[in-house]
Amino acid sequence: MKRRERQNHSGNSQKKGEPLEDLVEELERLRIEVENCRRCSLYKGRRKAVLGEGPVPSKIMLVGEAPGYWEDQQGKPFVGAAGKFLNELLASVGLKRGQVYITNVVKCRPPGNRDPRFEEEEACAPYLERQLSLLKARLICMLGSHATTRILTFFGLKPQPITRIHGKIFRAQSLLGEIVLIPLFHPASALYKPPMRSLQLEDWKTVGQVLAKI
Repeated sequence: MKRRERQNHSGNSQKKGEPLEDLVEELERLRIEVENCRRCSLYKGRRKAVLGEGPVPSKIMLVGEAPGYWEDQQGKPFVGAAGKFLNELLASVGLKRGQVYITNVVKCRPPGNRDPRFEEEEACAPYLERQLSLLKARLICMLGSHATTRILTFFGLKPQPITRIHGKIFRAQSLLGEIVLIPLFHPASALYKPPMRSLQLEDWKTVGQVLAKI
């Protein structure tokens, strides 16, 4: 049985009954804002900013770390090799890509695909927080250590090493009710360390168990 932790959080400004067209328009305004963003130096090297994609509102939200080369080229999240494995992970729990909203902590590609820096994450934090408020997800899966730390902190939970908490269930409260948070390894890790493939598939079984209940 996975260890569970619970925490109240009142900072999520989700509102019940918000018209769908208003949500779509607000996300479109956010997309334009991100595409014109100069909050940090990453804008200098980007080809396309990547806000995210998926249904609005969305019951399930995946949060990665930052766009890579192909994401920067196409303006969409997880379209490279890691994205192919992510599609496989989604399929393992009966999901298709079009059923989930996918985004990243950082919206522009860091040079050389390096990890995003703290100041870059901070620059993008208002965008991610607005996405969290608009999408009304009941399940948020954090892909990688950067996303895990950022989301747990946002909901008032203490960050822990992902090697210790991957695949475990955390719970937080929003104005809409309970939100389930699951830290997961980033799909890219399986590309460089093949044994991670089976470990990730095992962790995603927890996602499947939660999906059956929400």
